[in-house]
Amino acid sequence: KPPFIPLFFRVCGKMTHINSMLDVGKWPVFALLPPEELRLIRQACVFGSAANEAIYVTVSDEVFALGTNCSGCLGLGDTQSTIEPRRIDILCGKKIVSLSYGTGPHVVIATADGEVYSWGHNGYSQLGNGTTNHGLTPALVSTNLIGKRVTEVACGSHHTIALTTEGEVYAWGYNNSGQVGSGSTANQPSPRRVSSCLQNKVVVNIACGQLCSMAVLDNGETYGWGYNCNGQLGLGNNGNQQTPCRIAALQGINIVQVACGYAHTLALTDEGFIYSWGANSYGQLGTGNKSNQAVPTLINMEKERMVEVAACHTSHTSVAKTQSGQVLMWGQCRGQAVAYPHLTHFTSTDDVFACFATPAVTWHLLSVDGDDYLTVAQSLKREFDSPEISDLKFLVDGKCIHVHKALLKIRCEHFRALLNETDEETIEIHQFSYLVYRAFLEYLYTDTINLPPEDAIGLLDLSTYYRESRLKRLCQETIKRGITEENAITLFSAAVKYEARDLEEFCFKFCVNHLTAVTQTQAFADMDHDLLKNFISKASRYGAFKN
Repeated sequence: KPPFIPLFFRVCGKMTHINSMLDVGKWPVFALLPPEELRLIRQACVFGSAANEAIYVTVSDEVFALGTNCSGCLGLGDTQSTIEPRRIDILCGKKIVSLSYGTGPHVVIATADGEVYSWGHNGYSQLGNGTTNHGLTPALVSTNLIGKRVTEVACGSHHTIALTTEGEVYAWGYNNSGQVGSGSTANQPSPRRVSSCLQNKVVVNIACGQLCSMAVLDNGETYGWGYNCNGQLGLGNNGNQQTPCRIAALQGINIVQVACGYAHTLALTDEGFIYSWGANSYGQLGTGNKSNQAVPTLINMEKERMVEVAACHTSHTSVAKTQSGQVLMWGQCRGQAVAYPHLTHFTSTDDVFACFATPAVTWHLLSVDGDDYLTVAQSLKREFDSPEISDLKFLVDGKCIHVHKALLKIRCEHFRALLNETDEETIEIHQFSYLVYRAFLEYLYTDTINLPPEDAIGLLDLSTYYRESRLKRLCQETIKRGITEENAITLFSAAVKYEARDLEEFCFKFCVNHLTAVTQTQAFADMDHDLLKNFISKASRYGAFKN
């Protein structure tokens, strides 16, 4: 199995996807914006029953809205439609980290400061302000959230849930099927903590279908509550749930991301597999038929590992992305029912929703890298290993790597000392491979590492040797993302050898969670005797061998 390298990362607790090639002009609502204005957009969201509303954030952190403005969902203080972008003054400078919307529509955001703002349709108290009056301008949601930092928000049709830095979930709004998780079906006018089975648990990912809610815990367990007549909670039945229920069928399977469609759910595992359940009238479960499934069903992907799943509560479309960047879609695709995952030419899951979803909304807050100028970091990255203006080269395994003395002195204490003692224009390196040493030098230019997890072990060795603590942490994170049942023991052994405590604990827990498969690998058979003895002892204390 190839290593699992997720393409999403966490910004203030929210899963955010960055794609420098994303073209927001693919959404018709942006068609009238001039190219110079489109280039300034850094975040965007398209929503509404006909995808005729949009909110976007510019490079200077100004927030604008345009479209039909149903129920005042643009937050402009009125219900007038606007074909020209108008600025939402109260949101400018707030640094939005998460945005979601309902079908009213209502809109909810979380800011970098952990505040929550809401506006738009409020017939079911989905704005969380204690009333049922529509909100024409963004208003702070404060009840029961004072002192809490919200990192992610998710909206169903007419309800809202929010995730805090502590892993708590709060919910409010429409509750006819128990989607607020309060234990009743009475609408919830203001934020209320979802406790019950989630008490003392840490939630790391949330999602909403039209009338249901889902949560993933830090240990990979998945819980669902709310409407369940199509089996979208994955509980093996069709009964609504008024409080969170663990999906027992996923026992022993570690989920890292969930995405909800109108009445179906997709879940991505830590090994890059996808499970689906719920409604299937358009083939949105990817099982090859149109039969609903009340329990999670593994989708047969004959492709490589998956790194992202995408769905939206307004549609019946399902999308996934592979590790090499291929995008597959299935379900309702421009009116057609596609029952198997279909390979597209797209490079982003967002493109599928722009071109094939009905309506053509965005499934999450888009984040767009600008390409109108080169930053200092981009300029340095471009000059790495370029002989044109370099003044030093390293010779490793007979290959040259071109660099700049001044930058190496600034970035690394080892090189500052070394280069102050020598005027050599070529330095030979023997203790590390070309691949590892080039990755190290590239890191000094880019602050990132570009290596497969197995090769990152060599870079972990180098970072320990050169006492580069930040590089050591990045190596550990890279190795974590590539862990599999086959290589888990190898990575665990490397973590012990290089005293990477956090990585050691991560690999150990993965091995315990996948103990049967891990103990059948060749790496386990070849494990150092003392290390094996310590592993078994620790696993026993961890309870791994209890029936």
